[in-house]
Amino acid sequence: MNPLNKIRKEGQSIWLDLLDREIMNSGKLQSLIDNDDLGGLTSNPSIFEKAISGSSDYNEDIANFSKEEDDNAIIFFDMAIKDIQRAADMFKPVFDKTNGKDGFVSLEVSPLLARNTVGTIKQVRELWKKVDRKNVMIKIPGTEEGLPAIRECLSEGININITLLFGLPRYREITEAFMGGLEDRLKEGEPINNVASVASFFLSRIDVMVDPMLKKKRADDLVGEVAIASAKKAYQIYLEMISSDRFKKLEANGAQRQRVLWASTSSKDPAFSDVKYVEPLIGKDTINTLPMDTIDAFRDHGKVTETITQDIDHARKVMNDLKAGGIDINEITQKLEDEGIEKFKDAYDKLLKSIDSQKYKKRLEK
Repeated sequence: MNPLNKIRKEGQSIWLDLLDREIMNSGKLQSLIDNDDLGGLTSNPSIFEKAISGSSDYNEDIANFSKEEDDNAIIFFDMAIKDIQRAADMFKPVFDKTNGKDGFVSLEVSPLLARNTVGTIKQVRELWKKVDRKNVMIKIPGTEEGLPAIRECLSEGININITLLFGLPRYREITEAFMGGLEDRLKEGEPINNVASVASFFLSRIDVMVDPMLKKKRADDLVGEVAIASAKKAYQIYLEMISSDRFKKLEANGAQRQRVLWASTSSKDPAFSDVKYVEPLIGKDTINTLPMDTIDAFRDHGKVTETITQDIDHARKVMNDLKAGGIDINEITQKLEDEGIEKFKDAYDKLLKSIDSQKYKKRLEK
């Protein structure tokens, strides 16, 4: 057993932060599922932009879809859905083996809708219907405008992955939206045992933003500590939620727990370990979604032990020291949310331009 196999025994699932046709065509994705206990997969606009603009694998689909449709966004989602369906079918045995607790593939709504509640709900419904797979999650950004969309879509029985989550106050609001959505569904007499959700914290970006501030203040003891401390505090909020009377009532009616997912887990600072955002965050009811390089690194030399509930006092001290040093973590996380939306918008814009360029080439060939 390698570390990727062992980590499941601690209650954590490893997902892949990548989707393209090469990894499916080559058999690499199936090998990860079979040999490394890979439990799921996530996609986002940046991942699809690299896949579509960085290879010729989508050229034929662009040519075919553009015969019927001129809107580049519709062409993109048609291609994305095709990939998501294929990946979901590959993970279906994992979904079945875990009784619907794992084996999920995630597809994100357009980043242009991040501040649009009504538009988000509309597109979530459309994507969920078109994908037509029980082991798919639709990703909704954890923005203020996303909160009512999360609640509404969960109440309709749609699996939701809350993405671009940075701040602890927002996470508390998301737990409220999660429980509220299931309560709304129960009131309608609908089952809640088959509704899955995860809350995805983006971690390394926190350190990328805050560490230069800490170095300026000569607070070197806090460098590289804030993201992990924040994640550990988030897990404490998760434990509060599942132990609450409110959730226990939902669980008695079959509710699944909304697991916390660690995202943005590659080390951006070369001074850090390449498994920095994996080893300290292992624990029950958690997911870590890793890029390929980090999966390979953890398979090679990762150490597996339950760590997410360890060093909580240190995590509190880190966050208190940060505040005492004049750095407002809530201001940081709001800025990261805003920047994250813009980065995904930029990737989405490049993706649509890439599709347009391919369509133009085909017209010239004619």
